[in-house]
Amino acid sequence: MTGTVTGTDRTALTLLVVEDDPAGALAVPELLDAADAAGTRVRIRTARNLTEAERLLTDDVHCVLVDLSLPAPRAAGDDPLAPLRHILRLAPHHAVLALAASADADLAAEAVRVGAQDHLFREELDGRLLSRAIRYAVERKRADAVQVKLAESRLRAQENARLERGLLPTPLLDGSDLRFAAHYRPGRSRALLGGDFYDVVRTPDGTVHAMIGDVCGHGPDEAALGVELRIAWRALTFAGLCGDELLSTLQRVLEHERESEEIFATLCTVDIAPDGRRAGLCLAGHPSPLIARRGQAARLLPYEDGGPALGLLPLARWPCLQVELGGVWSLFLYTDGLIEGRSAGPGSPRLGQEGMVGMMNRQLAAGLRGEELLEAAVTEVRSLNGGELTDDVAVLALEREKARG
Repeated sequence: MTGTVTGTDRTALTLLVVEDDPAGALAVPELLDAADAAGTRVRIRTARNLTEAERLLTDDVHCVLVDLSLPAPRAAGDDPLAPLRHILRLAPHHAVLALAASADADLAAEAVRVGAQDHLFREELDGRLLSRAIRYAVERKRADAVQVKLAESRLRAQENARLERGLLPTPLLDGSDLRFAAHYRPGRSRALLGGDFYDVVRTPDGTVHAMIGDVCGHGPDEAALGVELRIAWRALTFAGLCGDELLSTLQRVLEHERESEEIFATLCTVDIAPDGRRAGLCLAGHPSPLIARRGQAARLLPYEDGGPALGLLPLARWPCLQVELGGVWSLFLYTDGLIEGRSAGPGSPRLGQEGMVGMMNRQLAAGLRGEELLEAAVTEVRSLNGGELTDDVAVLALEREKARG
């Protein structure tokens, strides 16, 4: 039997009644007809058993009214709430009301504890009470769903914060005269940070070690792998490794920790001598840093002798190139998100390294330095791209403002 109270307003609700009442004594349609003067619009579907309920339980149903006197499924044993539990499993996103005799008050209360939004007593039921209970159950279910989403959002925010602390740490530069700045912007198509990571530390001999890297991919697994590589880099650096030996060890870490052989990571390391005038440069499939010396336009450091990305070739080697920095300079390390955006909006060529050099020179000519410079550079890259960048961008700067005598 199917009864209907119709209405054309877009707030109409659909109620599925699951009851074991061959005589039709519950008469839900008639009850709601009596309440219609209050403006209720509820469409009714009626199922006589759980099998029929499963067939009628479609996405347009807002609320299910379950008679607790329904026969339990054979496999449920003596559980009097087995029919309700069955409906809750079938309809995890629907509001559910439990219907019981007033003599079964304890059972009705237990029904709410196991997941029903409310309970009703058959002897006290009238149209207004039923109409109010339906709307209350639907709104409570909606509120519960919102709370679940808020809780999930908080958990994601906490996860992001933990990943950010791991990927983008506080540099350890005590005792150094170098200035440090960094800027990170996640790709807006993702909720989580991607695989970009960086770090800067000063070892007891006065050498400043900087690195920046990028794990291919953008999910939480890639971000977690980036955290592991950064922490491993810091530990290995303090243990005295650098250059090819350090990168070979990091490759073994990556090979052990990655989920598939297709995962790789690019890396750039710079080891700045204690006097600040020269550095060792290693590139593992990563774009070369940019240097701006006093009185000169910014340009790329040499990159012809770089090695492959970590994780591509098992027996790879990474030569370390010695470069002269000079007395006063600014050094910029970045991930490829800075150069892979478009140069003049959608469909235009990519910005590329040469375009990035020109853009950085414009910012330097305007007198920008430090974090202000990096933020302006990333903002201009986004503007040139014609909208948000699809990849994460990390960029850091090390500046030596005064040459030693």
